[in-house]
Amino acid sequence: MLKKIRIVLGVLFFAGITLMLLDFTGTLHLWLGWMAKIQLLPAIMALNVAVIAALIIFTLLFGRIYCSVICPLGVFQDGVAHLSVKSKRRRKNNKPYGWSKEKKWLRYIVWVIFVAAIIIGVQALVALLAPYSAWGRIVQNLFQPIYIWVNNLLAAIAERANSYAFYNREVWMRSLPTFIIAAVTLVAIVILAWRGGRTYCNTICPVGTTLSFFSRFAMFRPVIDTEKCINCKICEHHCKASCINIDEHKIDYSRCVDCFNCLEDCKMGAMKYRFAWKRDSSASLGMTDDSSAGKAAEGKAGQTTSGGSKNGRRAFLTGAALAAGSIALKAQEKKTDGGFAMLLDKQVPEREVPLTPPGSKSVKDFYKRCTACQLCVAECPNNVLRPSASLEHLMQPEMSFEKGWCRPECTRCSELCPTGAIGRITREQKTRYQVGLASVNRELCVAEKGTECGNCARHCPAGAIEMVPIEGGELKHPVVNEALCTSCGACENLCPVRPLSAITVNGRHNHIKE
Repeated sequence: MLKKIRIVLGVLFFAGITLMLLDFTGTLHLWLGWMAKIQLLPAIMALNVAVIAALIIFTLLFGRIYCSVICPLGVFQDGVAHLSVKSKRRRKNNKPYGWSKEKKWLRYIVWVIFVAAIIIGVQALVALLAPYSAWGRIVQNLFQPIYIWVNNLLAAIAERANSYAFYNREVWMRSLPTFIIAAVTLVAIVILAWRGGRTYCNTICPVGTTLSFFSRFAMFRPVIDTEKCINCKICEHHCKASCINIDEHKIDYSRCVDCFNCLEDCKMGAMKYRFAWKRDSSASLGMTDDSSAGKAAEGKAGQTTSGGSKNGRRAFLTGAALAAGSIALKAQEKKTDGGFAMLLDKQVPEREVPLTPPGSKSVKDFYKRCTACQLCVAECPNNVLRPSASLEHLMQPEMSFEKGWCRPECTRCSELCPTGAIGRITREQKTRYQVGLASVNRELCVAEKGTECGNCARHCPAGAIEMVPIEGGELKHPVVNEALCTSCGACENLCPVRPLSAITVNGRHNHIKE
């Protein structure tokens, strides 16, 4: 029963967080945003004392259930491990796992590096190791494009039926380095989970190591009843955390993630989950290591059918075909100016100071608290946010205006940020933030080449750009009123000059208007 409850809760948390990262409509976070805020690292970055205390108390009571229920990367590994066990059983391998010693040297070195990175402010390293950030990176870069392609297919079908139930959304590469890191992370985690179950959680994951300090003293935990145990080692071979040592009748509670597989697999009822504070992992001393109870016969693995795997392969091939078809169609599209000339894509200008979202107090404060979970990037409706490609802020979001501009009425990123790096603001409060200032490069402006334009002035929602006459002529060029500029990027996005806009928004270190 405990295992079934754990699986149901784990699936609900996993589905909720994943759907929130896939969603681009801005609706799911209204109901599911709390799931991101109770993740351990975001709670620490937000200094959410209530959540941190609750997670620690929960671990002291029941062990590392957080890793099997709340953490989406942990639940994902459980799914991969489950498929691995089924595959091994089909090959008549009833010993998918086994006891292994704790790799303390690797575990604690990674943890010390992680803590030092948080203190020093090397957030790229923090984001690389944090499980919630890793899962957000994987979903946003690898799974969301497929999700949007399917949405676009439904939008095309709905359009033919005169329905607006779906709307088309552009799919584009926000950051190649982040995409590569996400792909490598996914492959590494799948391999580790397939071969060793919770290897990542118990050797690399710093959140798992942090919780292990408390899970050692959990009040409720799995224990071995030595009077009933017949040393069959079924529990040991099915423990994906490799933390059960039947030869010594001990369980390493620092690595146990409370998956409850051992409770269900033990046919003798020797594994129990009960109050065991300040006790050994054995429930009694009725059996010693050299007892003559004998060794049990290996349990039967159970039969599995191949229908599910065939259906899974068909679904995968169908999805791959749809994705490949969409890519091929996109590759054939050409952006033209009136159907006569090819339009160059806009390039990202060099900014001395990066642009961070309104709601962040300053560039320093934002990058110090951001865990690069990609939630704001995944849900930005205007395609303004993207992961940074710079080494200093790698994978952390920044604003850029090649695909869109930051609408004055939009505050979605501030509503869903779980760490407080982007403070929650209203539409009215957004006008108090000036994350950057627009500036004109007169050498690129078409007015300098004898053509009247004024596109930036016409579309500036704050009225911060005025067209003034060029000295000695009738043509006008844009001038920015810095006091009115809201750094929305409309001027940069809508400037017709390509590949670099003639007007760009440069970041400011401090964002509150004086």
